[in-house]
Amino acid sequence: MIELTDFEKIEIKIGTVTEAEKVERSEKLIKLTIDFGSEQRTIVTAMAQYYEPEHFTGKQMPFIMNLKPRKFLGIESQGMIMAADIDGKPILIHLEKEVPNGTMIR
Repeated sequence: MIELTDFEKIEIKIGTVTEAEKVERSEKLIKLTIDFGSEQRTIVTAMAQYYEPEHFTGKQMPFIMNLKPRKFLGIESQGMIMAADIDGKPILIHLEKEVPNGTMIR
């Protein structure tokens, strides 16, 4: 079990994917450009074997914002997309209705 203060350390915001493209030299990686209202970020996800890049474009989804950046094939990923995991396959999380980009998850 974790304390509420542990959970409060995780910054989760809603963003809209404005661009998505496969990463060259990779069969697994997709580079996403996310609009968070006050900023845009690049986030790399290893979901290319499950989803085409077009599947992400225009969708609002939750992202973890305060992870240490990590490079994938020279592309800096500035966060992480959140998804459910069913038998190792990611299932994307969608909102019931549209909210402003940058909305915090609490």
